[in-house]
Amino acid sequence: MTQEPDVDALIRQRIRGLRLARGWSLDALATRCFLSPSTLSRIETGHRRIALDQLVPIARALGTTLDQLVESADDQDVVIRPQPEHMRGQTVWLLSREGAMNGVTVAKMRITAERAAGEGRLGVHPGREWFTVLSGTVRLHLGERTLLIEPGEAAEFSTMVPHAICAHDGPVEILTIFDRDGERAHLHTSGEPAPD
Repeated sequence: MTQEPDVDALIRQRIRGLRLARGWSLDALATRCFLSPSTLSRIETGHRRIALDQLVPIARALGTTLDQLVESADDQDVVIRPQPEHMRGQTVWLLSREGAMNGVTVAKMRITAERAAGEGRLGVHPGREWFTVLSGTVRLHLGERTLLIEPGEAAEFSTMVPHAICAHDGPVEILTIFDRDGERAHLHTSGEPAPD
C-alpha cells in the first residue's frame, strides 16, 4: 500500500490514539490483531511501512473500519454555521450535516405559542426522539399524557406514541436529536412557512 507521508502519519496517530483510548497496551492490541508487539510498535512510531494486510486486522481489532482509519484529515468544513429556518411558531437551526452520524439529525429549535394552534394534531411516525430543554418550559403531549419539561431536563420517547412539543407560558428552546423518520416528520412537514 502506497501512502502519502501526511496520510501515513495520520494513520499511525489514529492507531495509537484508538489503542490508548481503549486503555490497551501494545501487547493487548497485538494479540487482538495477530501481530507481534514489536511490529505494532514500529508501525505506530513510523519505523515500519504500513501494509494493507496489517491495517485490516488492526482496524477490526480497534472497532473501526479501514475507511475510517485511512480517511483524509480534511477539516475545511469542521465548523457548521446553521442558518435559521422559520416556520409558523418555530425556528430550526440544523446542527449536523445531511447524512451525518448514521442518519441522525441534531437541531436547535425555538418554539413559540403560535405553534400551539396546530396542537390538536398529534404526530405519529416510526422511530424515537430525544430532546433537552435549554430555556423555557416545554409542554409535551404524549398520548393521553401532558408533561411539563423544565430547563436542564430531557425527554426520550417512542414516536409511535402520538406526540406534540409545544411552548408553555412563553417561548422555549430545545436541543433535539431525530432519527431519519423524525427528521422527515418534524423538519420537512411541520407547519407552513412563516410569512415574510
